[in-house]
Amino acid sequence: MSSPQYSQYGTAYEPYGPTEPYDPPPYPAPGTAQSPYGDLHHEDTYRPAYETPGSTLPHQTVPDARALAGRRAARRRRTRYTERPDSAMRRLLPQALVVAFLAGGTSAFVAKDKAIELTVDGTPRTLHTFADDVTELLAQEGVAVGSHDVIAPAPGERLSSGDEVAVHYGRPVRLTLDGQRREVWTTARTVEGALEQLGVRAEGAYLSTSRSRRIGREGLALDVRTERSVTVMADGRARTIRTNAATVGEAVEEAGVTLSGMDTTSVAPGSFPRDGQTVTVLRITGTKEIREERIPFREKRDDDPSLFKGTEVVEQAGVPGVRRVTYSLRTVNGVRQKPRRIRTEVVREPRDQVVKVGTKPMPTSVQGADHLNWQGLAHCESGGRPNAVDPSGTYGGLYQFDTRTWQGLGGSGRPQDAPAAEQTFRAKKLYVRRGASPWPHCGTRLHGPT
Repeated sequence: MSSPQYSQYGTAYEPYGPTEPYDPPPYPAPGTAQSPYGDLHHEDTYRPAYETPGSTLPHQTVPDARALAGRRAARRRRTRYTERPDSAMRRLLPQALVVAFLAGGTSAFVAKDKAIELTVDGTPRTLHTFADDVTELLAQEGVAVGSHDVIAPAPGERLSSGDEVAVHYGRPVRLTLDGQRREVWTTARTVEGALEQLGVRAEGAYLSTSRSRRIGREGLALDVRTERSVTVMADGRARTIRTNAATVGEAVEEAGVTLSGMDTTSVAPGSFPRDGQTVTVLRITGTKEIREERIPFREKRDDDPSLFKGTEVVEQAGVPGVRRVTYSLRTVNGVRQKPRRIRTEVVREPRDQVVKVGTKPMPTSVQGADHLNWQGLAHCESGGRPNAVDPSGTYGGLYQFDTRTWQGLGGSGRPQDAPAAEQTFRAKKLYVRRGASPWPHCGTRLHGPT
C-alpha cells in the first residue's frame, strides 16, 4: 500500500489507485456542495430528472440503485480533495500581491531605521532612530544644549547607521590663576581635565581643591597658583626660590628672611609675587620729631568812603596761628631719609588782618598853603620818604606827624601808611591852623625857593 499523499494545504488523502483513473470535470459534479471553507458534509438533495425514481431517458436504461450511490460517493471524495488549477491561481494571486507589498514596505522601513550610539556627558547608550541629522536626533531624545556645550558631529550633520554622537556639557569655572580672576567654560568633568583643557600648568602648583574632584553642571570656584621663581634681596645677600606663595610676604618667609620692627619690602607685602620678580627687604629704623610751625594769617580788605583814595588803614592786625607737626625720621638700610610728616595738630587758629581802603577823592589844594615849598619841607624832615619813621617811633611820614596830630587832621591809622599826596594835604591843613611852628627846624624851607 502506498503512503498517503498531501495537498498544497497539508491535508492527507488516500490515492485513487490504478483502477479508478479520474479526469476532473470542468465544474463540480452534480450533487456536490463545494465551499471555500472545505467540505461541510451536507446531504446532497439535488436529483437530475434521469435519477428521479420512475423516470427514464430515451435509449437509456435505469441504473442500479447501489451503483448510483457508489458513483456519488466517489465523486464526493474526489471533489473534496481536488480543485481546478485556474481556481487556485485566482485565490493565490491577491495573497501574493499582499506579500510583495509588505516586503517592499519592510525594506523601506529598515532603510530609514539607524542604529546610533549617543553619549551625553560621558554616558553612552545605543538607540534606533529615524532622525535624518544630529539636530533632529537631539530633539527626539530631549537633549537640550546651550552655547557653551560641544556636540560632535556638529548640529545639522547627516546621520548614517553606526554613527556615534557625543554631547559634552559646558561647565562654568570661576578661575583665579596667579591672582587674576576670570570666568571660563570647560567641558571637562573633573578639575584635572579642566586644567588640561584650559592649558594651565599644574605641575608644582597649588590647587584650592582636589584634582580628582568632579565638576557639576553648576561649575565651581578654583584657585590655582603656579610655581614661580622669586629672588629675595636681604642684608646684602640674594636668595632665589621656587614658590607658589600667595603673597610677597609668604615668599620672603619661604626664603628664610624675617621681617621685624618697621622692616618692609620694596613691593607691598600683600601683593602677588610674579615669576622672575626681585623683592628687596628694607631694614628700617627711625624716630619721631615734633615741631611747631607758624600758620600765616589772611588779609581782608574793605572799601571805606571816608578815606581818601590811596589811603589804607589796618583796622585789625593779623595774628599768625600755630600748628604742631609730627615728623618721622627714618633710616632705610643705613641711609637717612627725608623727614615725612605723619601728623598735624592746630594749636592756635590764625586771625585775619582787616584793612580799610579809602575811596574818597583826594583834594589837590588848601587855600593859603598851596604856594609854599612843601617838597623842600619834606626833604628836610624825612629825606622825601613817605614811610619814614624817626628813631623813637613817635613821628612818621614825609612831614613827621605824630599819630595824635595826624588823626586830629582827619587822617586814619598812622601817617607813614598814607599816600604822599594825603600827607601833603594834611600838612597844608596843619599849616593853615598853626603856621610853620610844627616844624621848628625845617619850617623856614616853606618860604624858600619852590
